Amino acid sequence: MAYHLNWDDKINRRILQVRKTFGYTQKTFAENLKLSRTYLGEIEVRRRRVNDRIVKLIAMTYGVNADWLKTGAGAMFDRAVDPRLEQLVADFKKLDEPLKEQVLRQLKFLVKYQETKRRNG
Repeated sequence: MAYHLNWDDKINRRILQVRKTFGYTQKTFAENLKLSRTYLGEIEVRRRRVNDRIVKLIAMTYGVNADWLKTGAGAMFDRAVDPRLEQLVADFKKLDEPLKEQVLRQLKFLVKYQETKRRNG
């Protein structure tokens, strides 16, 4: 089946660029956006147009500048992005509530531990 590109497909290429910047597989990137891997794959190979909902999802989930995503103008990111933080958030969302609470308790403990260690030098 041949696909005729009669729209500006550069946004599709920028989405692929975002995914590769984070080093995510299609599966992980799509799961974080609550999309199927197949749907994302069709976007990346320019078989599917990108709508405003997808732009907003990527911008909100990954901190991508929506204007850059749509037009290529400006910086890729609205804010400094740490891929480890993005992965942490994605993994946290997958946990059941009791495990989320455990992670939060551990995190608070580690922050206090680090503060105490810095004060006592």
